[in-house]
Amino acid sequence: MIIIAITGASGVSYGVRLLEVLKEMNIKTGLLISKSAEIIIKYELDRELEDIKELSDRYYESDDLTSSINSGSFKFNSLIIAPCSMKTLSAIAKGYGNNAITRAADVTLKEKRTLIVVPRETPLRTIHIQNMLKISEEGGIILPAMPGFYNNPKDIEDIINFIVGKILNILKIENNLLKTWDREK
Repeated sequence: MIIIAITGASGVSYGVRLLEVLKEMNIKTGLLISKSAEIIIKYELDRELEDIKELSDRYYESDDLTSSINSGSFKFNSLIIAPCSMKTLSAIAKGYGNNAITRAADVTLKEKRTLIVVPRETPLRTIHIQNMLKISEEGGIILPAMPGFYNNPKDIEDIINFIVGKILNILKIENNLLKTWDREK
């Protein structure tokens, strides 16, 4: 199972698109949505929260610290936080498991599972970069929402697919969302 967490940063479309693609591939997913992300989903996507929850196989309340995903004994393969707010990034870097998202990230790192964090903030302060470094030093993967343009994106969906394709590549999931660089073409 792959757990997707959507936090309160702009760019909730990355997490939602990842859920859509994994559902199309019949890959089991769990979902966490922070309270701030619920507001941003309505603002950026104009979609109902229930429609997004239905994209996952299992939904976890972000404030439920008794959730199974908060235990190392619960088996899941990876956690992707897309987008990841700087607040969530900071909590993870400091080991502050104050909600189900940051506790699940803590479990992911301590159990040596795959953690992919998709920060969506610009510009970055020094502390943001230091927090990313801390997570990276513990084995987390920092995948900033910085799309490439060698694939000649035609619309925003192409840009979103670029980042989602990068996430899937790290998870070693074959996909055709991301046109690979081929200088010889």
